[in-house]
Amino acid sequence: MGRLLALVVALIAGAVIAWTGERTPSPAPASAPAASFSAGRAMTDITAFASVPHPIGSTANRAARDYLLARMTALGLQPKVHPGVGLQQPARAPGRITGAFVDNLVGVLPGRDRSLPAVALMAHYDSVPASPGSADDAAGVATALEVVRAIETRGVPDRDVVVLLTDGEEAGLLGANAFFRRDPMAKSIGFVLNMEARGAAGRVQMFQTTEQNGGAIALLTRTASRPSASSLTSFVYKHMPNDTDFTESMKAGVPGLNYAFIGHQFDYHSPSSIPATMDPGTLQDMGDQVLPTAMALAFSPRLPERAPDVVYSQIPGGITLAYPTVFGWLILAVSAGLLAWSIVRARRLEAFPWLQLARGAGAALFAVLTAGAVMHFARRATGADFGFLEQRFLLAQAARWETALLLLGVGVLLFAAAELARGRRLGALLPLAAGVASCAFGFDRVGLILGFAAAVVGALAYGRPTSRPAGWAGVLLLGLVLAIAAQVAAPAAAFILAWPLALAIVAAFATTLAVRRGPAALVLLAVLGAVGLGFAGSFAHASYLSLDLPELLMLSVLAAAFSAWPLAQTEEGAPPARLLGPVLILAGLAVTVAVRVSHPYDARHPQATEVVYRLNQNLQRAWRVSTTPDLPAWSQAVLQTDGARIEKIRTAPGRSPVDAAPAPYIALPQPEMTLTKAAGDELRLHVTPPPGARTISLEFSSNTLGAIDSVAGVKAYLPLRPGAPASIHWAAAPEGFDVTLHPAGPGKLTVRYDAVIEQWPAAAPPLPKRPADVMPFDISDSTVLAGDRQFSW
Repeated sequence: MGRLLALVVALIAGAVIAWTGERTPSPAPASAPAASFSAGRAMTDITAFASVPHPIGSTANRAARDYLLARMTALGLQPKVHPGVGLQQPARAPGRITGAFVDNLVGVLPGRDRSLPAVALMAHYDSVPASPGSADDAAGVATALEVVRAIETRGVPDRDVVVLLTDGEEAGLLGANAFFRRDPMAKSIGFVLNMEARGAAGRVQMFQTTEQNGGAIALLTRTASRPSASSLTSFVYKHMPNDTDFTESMKAGVPGLNYAFIGHQFDYHSPSSIPATMDPGTLQDMGDQVLPTAMALAFSPRLPERAPDVVYSQIPGGITLAYPTVFGWLILAVSAGLLAWSIVRARRLEAFPWLQLARGAGAALFAVLTAGAVMHFARRATGADFGFLEQRFLLAQAARWETALLLLGVGVLLFAAAELARGRRLGALLPLAAGVASCAFGFDRVGLILGFAAAVVGALAYGRPTSRPAGWAGVLLLGLVLAIAAQVAAPAAAFILAWPLALAIVAAFATTLAVRRGPAALVLLAVLGAVGLGFAGSFAHASYLSLDLPELLMLSVLAAAFSAWPLAQTEEGAPPARLLGPVLILAGLAVTVAVRVSHPYDARHPQATEVVYRLNQNLQRAWRVSTTPDLPAWSQAVLQTDGARIEKIRTAPGRSPVDAAPAPYIALPQPEMTLTKAAGDELRLHVTPPPGARTISLEFSSNTLGAIDSVAGVKAYLPLRPGAPASIHWAAAPEGFDVTLHPAGPGKLTVRYDAVIEQWPAAAPPLPKRPADVMPFDISDSTVLAGDRQFSW
């Protein structure tokens, strides 16, 4: 019973440690000392310019620009609008160009030596359509303004401090692209602190650095107040398709640090991202982390030097560890030595066959794979499909869903450890059942692979009882092998295994692999187990927030197993302890059922609807269209106005079918397009969007070879090939823009367009009032004009 009590204490204390590490600081009021960061003061700016949506090119965006110019002027930054053209052609979409005319805002706090490279505080002031963007990225803008105000109170900095508020980030990093590629002032920037958001709450993470980050991380650890940063997140983000404005500064070779928060992701790009839902504690956390670092940069005669990349993260207690990647080998070598000594010494005190080490390693692997299979099944069982909008069903009840995954992960770990003491192979049926059950929602290759793999490992690992010292030793040996593999493949991320492994091996050494019994040994195991579980729990929470992939939590289950195993593996035939794992698994499944059957949408978390009035101006036909994966009752009522019948249509070749119903055609102005011949074989297409259209998408289909080589005067390369359409998406161009083409010879060109006017047609029946638990999303309530033009030369 003492071991069970120690286990429960370790689990609870570990949860408290993880929760404490994720708590945001108390927001400082507007009356806080002038030299400190105040979330109260920053919230004033958020409320002033981010209470309504303000996407690039909109009237509200210009109002936000004017407000921020006035604020920057009041701060003595002598701001200027830097107009430009942002143009992106992502490598992963070579047949597509995204661009816009942008208005970046640049203000400067002059330094003593203006020849020194400047420090830039960067954030974007535009939002997505339909979202006020109070978090993304008004929080970053307000932080930048409050940070530069606090810097001013100290006096004249050694170098210029630039406040760079970019336009068009949501449209494709267009403001940052225009600044760092085409603005002469970009050459004066020597270091960037970028502030972003993918939610509305939670701890702020410094999640990305530039290459050779040794000097930047040394600065961060020396200056930031209670930082939250990890080389693991930087490593993972590097391999993801996501981007922020920091991508553009990084491509320009400017070093820096990138900050963001990702809690309450329901509010990300959502109409619910309003000042009232922006967590002031999160805003305070961003300021507390950014201000000391920015202050140190501003008042230093030298910027951080580039140095080899380092491994860095926090341990429980908020202490940041950072060291060269090669030092990871020393940690593993010491861990291996202590583990070997502990195993040899434990076998002298309580002999066990060497084969039992393999059983222990197999049981740990079984726990990890089974956790993956069970959590994968639970994800399918929620009934929510996968995708940005589909996941909102889970985001609206995020705490409940995370609780389900936590119970399942811990339950599987305790179950796997307890079964090793009994040696029964029946436990292998659990992952097998989870894998097969996943196919109840459609054939599921991932679920089957995880389930069958875990069942095979379980059948091999179990069968005979294994002693606790041998089982724990096997778990640690598996961890050592995997940590070495991680050190070889990804040294920046290997600490996620190496650190909790080293902690557990210290516990194994101190208790000689837990052969020693008694209160002192149990207390030590409970204390170190709580620390290890707290570390694993914090990264489990981060994994849960980062991606809709419960299988990622397998890594945290493994990290938790290192310290929890000697407490979780029961004495053979000890019923209370043995039942704890199954009870937690059943509880996790019960919470999963609650997630599935709940209707989570309410006034705080409204259901997303996106309906548009779509006009085909060539065919003179119209449809009311719902573009969300589901068809909420409100959207269904809109489509069935006047008794119209709902059907599935494709709005363009290759696009997924959407719900639509025929609607009366309304004559509206079409975009203007003129093709003229310039010098040589150059053709120039001038495109003017319809009145009121903020964005226009063009698809080019040519019957002859050629290329688009400039858009709005900026060089580009977009090949034109028969049968391979190329596309341009443009925003904020009321006066129009030019597209320059060079064909290989005579030919024909079809230009298909989609122009979005972000309002419902005045001549159409008005939209019914939405209930409080329903909200418009993205370009909902807009008019989409579609058609094409034919040209020949």
